[in-house]
Amino acid sequence: MVSRCDLLRPFLRRDEAISDEIHQDVLSETLGPVPGSVNATVREGVVTLTGRVAEKADIPVVERLCRSVDGVVAVHQSLGYEIDDQDLDSSAPTDTTRPDR
Repeated sequence: MVSRCDLLRPFLRRDEAISDEIHQDVLSETLGPVPGSVNATVREGVVTLTGRVAEKADIPVVERLCRSVDGVVAVHQSLGYEIDDQDLDSSAPTDTTRPDR
């Protein structure tokens, strides 16, 4: 008898392989040469991201890239950020006037 687990086994990756790919390809490539600013742990395909990124806009990018790694089943994060770059333009004046035609 063949179970669903037996059928899925070839598609599963070891947590260590997932972690290595996330640290080397995702975090190093995306965040640059700031080692240790973000840590990723993997357990049964679930990635947990902790630490700090430079800009708030980096958080969803890192999450999406981690989700795209083969073998990842979920991503949880509790990342902080240095700069809220998504709120920088809110204090800029806006021109709501329209020229007459």
